[in-house]
Amino acid sequence: MGYDYDLVVIGAGGAGLAAAVSAAQHGLRVLVLESEAEIGGSTQLSAGMLTAAATGVQRALGVEDSPERMFQHYMDLNQWRVLPGPTRMFCEQSGTLIDWLLDFGVEIPAQLSRNAHMPGLTRAGVEDVWRGHVPKDQGYGLVQALDRARRRLKVDLALGSRATDLLRDGPAVRGVVVDGAEVTAPSVVVACGGLAQNPELVREYFPDAGIAGDSLFVVAAPGSRGDHIALAERHDLSLFGHGWGLLLVTAEFQRFHHWQSGFPPASRIHVNADGHRCMDEDAPYAVSPGILKDHGGFVWAVFDEAARTGLPPGYADWAADRVLEEVGKGVVRCADTLPELAARIDVPAANLIRSIERFNALFERGHDEDFLRHESLAAKQVDPRLPPVGTGPFYAVRMLPAELVCTHTGLRIDSRARVLDTGGRVVPGLYAAGEAAGGILGERYVGGGNSVAHALVLGRLAGQEAAQRLNDAGSAA
Repeated sequence: MGYDYDLVVIGAGGAGLAAAVSAAQHGLRVLVLESEAEIGGSTQLSAGMLTAAATGVQRALGVEDSPERMFQHYMDLNQWRVLPGPTRMFCEQSGTLIDWLLDFGVEIPAQLSRNAHMPGLTRAGVEDVWRGHVPKDQGYGLVQALDRARRRLKVDLALGSRATDLLRDGPAVRGVVVDGAEVTAPSVVVACGGLAQNPELVREYFPDAGIAGDSLFVVAAPGSRGDHIALAERHDLSLFGHGWGLLLVTAEFQRFHHWQSGFPPASRIHVNADGHRCMDEDAPYAVSPGILKDHGGFVWAVFDEAARTGLPPGYADWAADRVLEEVGKGVVRCADTLPELAARIDVPAANLIRSIERFNALFERGHDEDFLRHESLAAKQVDPRLPPVGTGPFYAVRMLPAELVCTHTGLRIDSRARVLDTGGRVVPGLYAAGEAAGGILGERYVGGGNSVAHALVLGRLAGQEAAQRLNDAGSAA
């Protein structure tokens, strides 16, 4: 049987481009279908950070690591509820992914980075060792490097082309339906992104996103509509990861990602509805939504006038004047004294005052023995001896899990990125990568760069597997 292509890839985000380039490196004729008018997907909108173990960057900085260590940490943080086989594969291939990207011109210098936007190696979440690899030019740089490789390898790209169905030949796939036409291929990679931009699917597959109510905002790419869910329903494909995804904790008034919104003042204390300090204010986003969930879904961030006026200008949300605008709306509460502020946020005044006194004493010494925040600040190269919260007027704003970044319900895969049906059988020729793949991204987001590395590792592997399948078929013939 003749095919139009050897491989069709659904989606031209990081996962799809990685799949296409990987397959083309092995000689396959590849077509990439992208529903939007440009490539990149959510990868292009990201910081591009990659979590990876046993890399040359780590070794150059004296960081000892191994895939086995990363796997143990990854599984333990997710309470072994993700799929062990695919997760081990991810950890094992994360390091070689970095080498693969460097060959395409991606730059990750062997230097320590203090945040997700400074190239180098950074602490990027709840990690036993530093694994966050920040590339130069962020996610945009990753996408551009992969797209240059795509063009060099003569991979066809069709923008504004949304695949709506799979073609099947018995149990195996034989292509896709796009814009009412059939495009045939013996292998298909589903890499169309997550479902964050589909409110109905978010309510069904990630209900925790509803905790923030009207404050919820989505930063995923527009193409993240959950097209893989429709394919699963139509073809009896298995799904994995229901109820999981990544929410970032933001202020109630925030509407943009941090590099646009700005960052809250360092001298702030998070208290619960009882007025007690309840967390490391800089807790990694892998765990902070879960902490808030234990406190009724939100905490109050309390700061003072010195902290407000010390906010840098030029940001959309966290800027001095912007905070005052939200005071006028009643979103940010303000009072001249702490007892008055406690009354406005309905917490016991004695508890709030006691919490702030304790906070000020701890950070005057630069050692937070209660929640170890001095370690989080030190990782960002911020002096843990913070100014006190003590200059009125005082402010309080609710912090909520309100920024929806990605979703983790995807087509269940095995350790070779092959999709399984609801009977647990491999669907011949069908692969999944990125957010459309389920099994590795869990309830706890392990380290910054988990999603981008996951997308590129699986995309690269899917392309390799499609090439191997074609070679095996040729050998059998």
